[in-house]
Amino acid sequence: MSLIMKFLGLLLLYGLFSYPVSSTKTHNYEFVIKEANYTRLCDTKSILTVNGQFPGPTIYARKGDTIIVKVINHAGYNITIHWHGVDQPRNPWSDGPEYITQCPILPGKEFSYEIILSDEEGTMWWHAHSDWNRATVLGAIYVYPKLGSSFPFAKPYKEIPIILGEWWKADVNQVLAQALLTGGAPNISDAYTINGQPGDLYQCSKQGTFTAQVEKGKTYLLRMINAAINNEHFFSIAGHRLTVVGTDASYTKPFVTDFIMITPGQTMDLLLVADAPLNRSSSSNNRFYMAARPYASAVGVTHDNTTTTAILEYITPGTKKTVVDSSPVFPSLPAENDTDAATAFVAQLRSLATKEHPVNVPQTINERVIITVAVNLRPCEENNTCLGPFNNRLAASLNNISFVFPMIDILDAYYHQISGVYEEGFPPEPPLTYNFTGDNLPRYLLTPRRATEVRMVEYNTTIEVVFQGTNLLAGENHPMHLHGQRFYVVGRGFGNFDEDKDPQGYNLVDPPLENTVGVPTKGWAAVRFKAKNPGVWFMHCHFDRHLSWGMDTVFIVKNGATPDSKILPPPLDMPKC
Repeated sequence: MSLIMKFLGLLLLYGLFSYPVSSTKTHNYEFVIKEANYTRLCDTKSILTVNGQFPGPTIYARKGDTIIVKVINHAGYNITIHWHGVDQPRNPWSDGPEYITQCPILPGKEFSYEIILSDEEGTMWWHAHSDWNRATVLGAIYVYPKLGSSFPFAKPYKEIPIILGEWWKADVNQVLAQALLTGGAPNISDAYTINGQPGDLYQCSKQGTFTAQVEKGKTYLLRMINAAINNEHFFSIAGHRLTVVGTDASYTKPFVTDFIMITPGQTMDLLLVADAPLNRSSSSNNRFYMAARPYASAVGVTHDNTTTTAILEYITPGTKKTVVDSSPVFPSLPAENDTDAATAFVAQLRSLATKEHPVNVPQTINERVIITVAVNLRPCEENNTCLGPFNNRLAASLNNISFVFPMIDILDAYYHQISGVYEEGFPPEPPLTYNFTGDNLPRYLLTPRRATEVRMVEYNTTIEVVFQGTNLLAGENHPMHLHGQRFYVVGRGFGNFDEDKDPQGYNLVDPPLENTVGVPTKGWAAVRFKAKNPGVWFMHCHFDRHLSWGMDTVFIVKNGATPDSKILPPPLDMPKC
């Protein structure tokens, strides 16, 4: 009997068999933060890594599981880790953003994060949430269906990670520090990457190009993550179409597309059928480029306009691989300023909305919060020269408030009622009404107020947040991310949001459930959620340059009346400021 049980255990471990019951499990990981030398673009530099890996290790779990990650900081930098897309019910202590829910893990110290999975199912990711350390401290989270359940599509033959990133030859935190010192824009990246590699089109990079090997006729699940620091991307594979089946760890109605547009912070699950016509020449393998180039919606804003590539290579099992000198086929991608293409793609995203994967879209709301999203200027300090426009300092804001990070974390201050750390005055609407998306806006609108303002929310309130883009300095697509609460994206549009007319066009039937929403350039996006997760939750643009300039705020969801609607007590090993 013991041999039979051991055999069944191995089948369960490798997903070859499952009992017809649901169960949850706790998984344990150890992340050692340490510096390691990596060579890219002909140069070697020291980068921050987890366990010496770049990208870092993948976390595997099932829906409803708990994950314990012990983070040991052996580097010379402060660090925190965020579990992007995990709601963390009642547990903001392990959410990770520096000076929002925790003080950083100091060099030589450690902290154990408890990641509590609930309804998430699909692809998520983890990354550093201190300075710009997430450029190299990042990795994937794969959340599988519960035992006894399955994907809402045919089980793929294999899974392939596709993680988009950015690479600087310089130390990325020195890039940030220099920008904050001078008040100018940060230096653009030197390359984009796929799974840590720039690809064939960059100098000294061809040998390391990521290659995914596939077999004819098989179906593969691409787990796509945009981990870039400051850029959205178009992505495509030559000779192949992609079927979108999920976004931000929530299933979507499948649709077929030639390309995707994915913002920083977002994830997508894509099915790839290896069905391309093959070259039957015995001297040639059949190879196709995967490629990603930026979607750059802002006019006149400097950006890295290069293209990263990886290779999809057809193989025949049991045959010897042939060395091939010919270049793979290159895909067709939209132009980098093709807002029509980006908009058309996003418009196809719909929740799956089945009995097994239902939606719960709020049909009515208790509160609407309208938030202007803007890039601003602040006056340069006396006796100083700044490198921003008009010799001022670049800034960013939400509702004309440029967020100032406190010296101790807001969660600690809220939980222990420490005064003087933050104020509760984040407004429910813009403090000044103007033609937000108009041209030639007056310069006096450019200067925000600097403050640490949060928005207080009663437990179980149904909220609609309308992100209103602006054309101050430059209109741009902004990926807005909310921690602790996933939301339904019920509407998008261009121009100024009309409270009377635009809600009439909302999708309240099957809108996508996301944690990061792209606010259209010179437009708006509306999201809805029920504030049923008590805690302190960061909201910010996932362009890190905008986060660093102040395009951030915090939603504090108050405790409910019952014990299971209150914030969990803090762990004993919380890092100290």
